[in-house]
Amino acid sequence: MKKALLSILTAISTLAPALPPAVAADMPDRIVAVVGNEIILKSEIDERELMVRSQFPDAKKDPELRKRLIENLVDQKVLFTKAKIDSVKVDEASIDAMVTDRFSSIRAGFPSSADMEARFGKPVSRIKQDIRDDIREQQMVDNLRRKHLKEVKVTYEETLEFYRKEKENLPMVPETVSVSQIIKYPLFSESAKGEAMARIREAQKRLQAGEDFAAVATAMSDDPGSRSLGGDLGFVQKGELVPTFEAAAYAQKPGQVSGPVETRFGYHIIQTLEKEGNSVHVRHILAMFDRAQRDVARTLELLRDVRADILSGKSTFAAMAEKYSDDPMSAKLGGLLKSGSSGTEMFEISSLKPDLQKIISGLKSAGDVSRPEQITPEKGDPFVAMFRLNSRTEAHRLTPENDFAKLEELAADEKRKTLFTAWLDKLKKEVLVRVMP
Repeated sequence: MKKALLSILTAISTLAPALPPAVAADMPDRIVAVVGNEIILKSEIDERELMVRSQFPDAKKDPELRKRLIENLVDQKVLFTKAKIDSVKVDEASIDAMVTDRFSSIRAGFPSSADMEARFGKPVSRIKQDIRDDIREQQMVDNLRRKHLKEVKVTYEETLEFYRKEKENLPMVPETVSVSQIIKYPLFSESAKGEAMARIREAQKRLQAGEDFAAVATAMSDDPGSRSLGGDLGFVQKGELVPTFEAAAYAQKPGQVSGPVETRFGYHIIQTLEKEGNSVHVRHILAMFDRAQRDVARTLELLRDVRADILSGKSTFAAMAEKYSDDPMSAKLGGLLKSGSSGTEMFEISSLKPDLQKIISGLKSAGDVSRPEQITPEKGDPFVAMFRLNSRTEAHRLTPENDFAKLEELAADEKRKTLFTAWLDKLKKEVLVRVMP
């Protein structure tokens, strides 16, 4: 409990506080500690203690809470003093945005600005300045810490030593899976396609008659995002467009205009404006298919046939994903799902959406392919999909054989903490620190 609470206190004391220090009108304030040219007021400790006790009920039982809050804030001020000496720079633009967000969050907790001012005993302008000072101080401290510890690395032997010392306390690695997908948005009826083709042919006639592309796009395109811009999509990176649209855009020379190009959205006329490496500048006119005329049954039947060909060995899941999937990012990887942030292909089961969790739980062995089924997401259009289980790693405790990179990361974190503590102790000897009785 104490270890967990100490972690909470450290987080609260080293991060900018959720509320600026308040000085109650009916209680005298006083100096609790002096660190270099910085002072710590009783009101600051009161505010932090209130936050901890309200957010973490178990903290009410800790008699040492206030003492540790003071110690942690002293450490913060020592680091801030060092950051000022070293002239550590901060991103003023990001501070502006954070001040706005923090103030809005605080203001939302009060019926009016007057109530907020009464609670803090100061005007809104002073509250905002307190928030700015807190955030700026924290950014300087964070940047100082990163600068001092950025070169810290661990050797292979240090990682193994860390494992030997901590193996009984290491966290469990949750179950993870690697999954591939084929997603198909419901096919449209022939009548819906015929209506859209008639509209795109009319746009084509107007272009052939000499009308300006932007004017026709503004008048006729069904794409709400680009219609007011004359159909202009700007520069788009390779892989961001649906395959048929992208193929047509890259196949043309700058200035060329395509005939009707079909995508899952409808029919497009595409004009390629410029090409720069792996990006292309295009504009288009879209005649969208009538979404009310979708044929889910026919789409399910198509993916059933695809699955049969995969299971019989006539084709591979990767080849079919590249050919049929309507998700361009995974289709070019043979259907493989990857995290956009980390690039990993292994996902924790608990992180997957409920529909996918249910489907994957029914796939027992690597290579199993689910039956096609319709999925209706919370946002976006319904689609038909099937999935392949590429691999599954059961939940287990960290080991060097299976999780060396994660162990190396934890060992480096532990080394950074040790070095940081030693460095902080050294700084305390260089800065005047006085805590009042």
